[in-house]
This record gives sequence, structure tokens and C-alpha cells, in this order.
Amino acid sequence: MIRVYVADAHPIIYKGIKAVFRNSTEIDIVGKGLHYRELFDFLNAKKVNVVLLELELPGFEGIHLIQELKEMHPKVRFMIFSNLKEEIYAINSLKAGASGYLCKTNPLSRLREAILKISSGGVYITNELAELIAFKQTGANPISAIEKLSRREIQVLRLLINGRKNTEIALALGISDKTVSTYRTRIMKKLNVSNIIDLARKTQDVDLDLY
Repeated sequence: MIRVYVADAHPIIYKGIKAVFRNSTEIDIVGKGLHYRELFDFLNAKKVNVVLLELELPGFEGIHLIQELKEMHPKVRFMIFSNLKEEIYAINSLKAGASGYLCKTNPLSRLREAILKISSGGVYITNELAELIAFKQTGANPISAIEKLSRREIQVLRLLINGRKNTEIALALGISDKTVSTYRTRIMKKLNVSNIIDLARKTQDVDLDLY
């Protein structure tokens, strides 16, 4: 049996998944967590094969935590099961160590397929997401540029679009004004914008706190 843990703040999601696999001879839903800390503690105490992870789980402070979880639990497979847009979050999640990404808008029948695939060592993405990844690799999608930013550039970007001045950003991040200016120029170039207004428009649909 594949032991699956559901990390999601909405109990109805767990109940739905539990109901779907109640009579399954392949998949056993062994627990749930409404907060990142619950997931963390469960993984340290019990055997889990697959984690279904909602990126908006309370206490989950960024996609980079997937990499940390993988380092602590290399045998566990992490499947992102989220409402967040695939075109913005899927690629970074996979890069961080997730074994698959499935939007909650998909039928639950796909969830069984995904769990079986990643538990056997594969990577699961929908055909739609595969096409999207191929499209983004051409560079045609402007959102893909955000994924090229470093974590420090994301930190500077977040403060810039919140109206912070260079001196304020320098103080907040413990770096020099000159370094902030360098990051600012680099960010503008990578996102192909020339001012803060365009920068804010280009990133308005992205939850930068997850990077």
C-alpha cells in the first residue's frame, strides 16, 4: 500500500480524498495536516510514501522548503496539489524537488494516476502542463522570466513593488545602496521593464512570498 499524507488547510479536501480512496487496495490515506508544522512532525514520526502538498498551507513559507523537506526525507515523494496557477508555480516546484504538480481543478481520477506514478519513481504532470513547459522554454511567456530571478533578487523585487526606496531596501536586507541598485538594474533587465510601474504590472499575478 502507498501511504499518503494530505497537507492542506481545508478539511473538506482531506475528506474528499479520503472518500475517494476509502476502498482502495493501492492507496492508504494515513494522515492530514492543517499546518506545515503538523506535516513536519508527522514525517519525523511516521512512514509516508507520498505527501499531497498545498502550497498555501499555513506555515509553509516558500517553495524552497520543498527542497529542505526532500533533503530531510529523501525517500518521500512530494506531489503539489494546489489551487495556484500551474503556469506560475509548477516549474519552480519541480525544480525544488516536487515529483509532480496537479491543480485541484482536475478530476480526482487524475490524482490516483499521479500518486501511482510518483510512488514508482516517476514524475507526474498533466499534458496541459507539459505543453506549457515546452512553451515557456521558448521564452515566449513573460512570466517565465520571474523564475530566472535569484532568491535575493526576489527579496529586492518584493520590496521594490511595495514602494520601498533603495536606502530602505538596503537597511532591510543588510546590504549597501550600491548593491540594491545593482539588483534593481538586473531585475529590470531580466523582466524587460524600464520602470517600477511596469514592474508591478508584470508581477501582479505572482505571489512572490512563495519564492
